[in-house]
Amino acid sequence: MSRCPANPLVRWTPHVLQPDPGRVVVKTFLPGQELLTLGESRATGVLDRVQAMSPAEVERTLSATLTSFSPRHRDLPDILNSRFQLVAHRLPRPGRVSRARRQLIGAYFTQEYAIESAALFNPSMVAHPDQSGQPDGSVRFVMSVRAVGEGHVSSVEFRTGSIDGADVVSIDEPDRFTALPALTPPVYSKAVFAAQLAGIGTGQDGADFVLGLLGESFGAAELGLAIERLRSQGLTRGPAATTIEHLERIAACNYSVVFPEGSAMDQRVLIPHSPTESHGMEDVRLVRFTDDDGTVDYRGTYTAFDGTRIVPQLLRTRDFRSFDIRQFGGAAARDKGMAIFPRPVEGRYLALSRWDRENNTIASSTDMVCWEEWGVLQTPRQPWEIVHVGNCGPPIETEQGWLVLTHGVGPMREYSMGAMLLDLHDPRVVVGRLREPLITPRPDDRDGYVPNVVYSCGGLLHGRTLVLPYGCSDSFIRIALVDVDALLTRLAP
Repeated sequence: MSRCPANPLVRWTPHVLQPDPGRVVVKTFLPGQELLTLGESRATGVLDRVQAMSPAEVERTLSATLTSFSPRHRDLPDILNSRFQLVAHRLPRPGRVSRARRQLIGAYFTQEYAIESAALFNPSMVAHPDQSGQPDGSVRFVMSVRAVGEGHVSSVEFRTGSIDGADVVSIDEPDRFTALPALTPPVYSKAVFAAQLAGIGTGQDGADFVLGLLGESFGAAELGLAIERLRSQGLTRGPAATTIEHLERIAACNYSVVFPEGSAMDQRVLIPHSPTESHGMEDVRLVRFTDDDGTVDYRGTYTAFDGTRIVPQLLRTRDFRSFDIRQFGGAAARDKGMAIFPRPVEGRYLALSRWDRENNTIASSTDMVCWEEWGVLQTPRQPWEIVHVGNCGPPIETEQGWLVLTHGVGPMREYSMGAMLLDLHDPRVVVGRLREPLITPRPDDRDGYVPNVVYSCGGLLHGRTLVLPYGCSDSFIRIALVDVDALLTRLAP
């Protein structure tokens, strides 16, 4: 444990979480481009060549493949069989293909993807949903991490560990295997569709027609029937085809997944699935959320990136095995850095936001879907935050007020972390803010993919200590321990 003499508020644990290029998932591999001269895809050529292999060649090649890759994946033969099913329709008699040739064909349409080969950073931390067996004074946690792989595509991973009564942090070694989720039948929200369709111009009539046919929640079958009704009235409903494209895109961006039963928390990886997140799921800000009726779940806002646009989106789970991914709407659901308050305040759902790209702001919602601007909390003022300010995770409730970790960007695009305190009953009121940074890049934090950055997506209050994991230079993760009482004293008016 180390402490900076110039900053008695913070201690550092010895942990350094580095990216592991050996952590891989399997993805479908589609060989190349269309062969325009033949009018056939390369998939057909690959299948023909595998079909031409002798049985001995097939057995020998499959055996070498399984020997090389089985230690890296659980149930590799089942994975290869599932990939074969994706291309089986291209074969004249797939039922007559031998077991070995099926698996080998599957291997030719499979690739590994190293989910954290480039970086592992920007974590957030919440209490684990299962605290059974924990000693008094100890808490088990879940930490989300942003993993960056080939093509700078970000995925979401999880780590687990515990903090004991003496604030000693232990982090579990992640399993060598990974697990991807399967899609489950979606349950859509009319509120989400209405928020996304608001203001689409001449297509609004068709959108209103479809929404009028649907309940507050509905499935894919009901949506499909409503779309067909619109299609049949296309001549009188304006640009029906464009409206249908909007509806189908929204449906694709709101989905649910479940991980295999028995998979460990640190095996699970959320990779981009929908059009809005095709180039990355970035910077999850997790919070353990308690609603007014006492129900508890975990909610994480994250930045979805499609290669051009960024939008905040929401993931929800009760057990970190099943996840629902939903879109937001409203003027305040823009840019990066939304962070939900852990409970409603005075009957409102609240979130930190940065809709203007420069200031720390607060947003309000009645349904956790459509977010409206509710006020500006903090503008860049100190030298270390002149470029812009933002949050570093969801607000943390204390008896003195809502503790908000912030970030600021200063000279040479150096990121530092600060803090401010909001009134418990009216969080639009800023009680106090640090004049100096809480954490700045240390000499051994400066070098990385994006140098001179320290950044967190959320910490966990443990007794009177804030356990704060944070990313260093968009490359690796450290953990700081903050004296909450001393910090609150500094934040007092």
